[in-house]
Amino acid sequence: MNNLEEIDFKDERLKQIKLFIYLVPVIGLIPALWTLYRGESSASAKRVSRISVNLAIAWLLAYTLLWLGATQSPEVLSFRLLYLNSLLTSGYFIACFLMMFTVWRGKLPSFPQFPSLKKPKTPR
Repeated sequence: MNNLEEIDFKDERLKQIKLFIYLVPVIGLIPALWTLYRGESSASAKRVSRISVNLAIAWLLAYTLLWLGATQSPEVLSFRLLYLNSLLTSGYFIACFLMMFTVWRGKLPSFPQFPSLKKPKTPR
């Protein structure tokens, strides 16, 4: 019986480590994209991968736009945009680490996403 419990524990620990890798800032984007591309993973792995990809793409887009705006602006505005860029990057890293902490506690991370744009059902 001990061997079966040990195998279950190791398997659960490997799944947790896999979810950790998806949530590593910037670098975790590659395995998360690969998981979504293959589509053979568990529901929890797909969920965490989607969160990781959405967060990384949003950060990368905002980072690029702020950086491009800073290069085309006068000095004072450029400094402010670069400062905002650093705050955004810090927030991205903190969000990733908080989600990693959530996975470490044994729960799946959640991230507020855009509401669906479906029409509400009207009662009859």
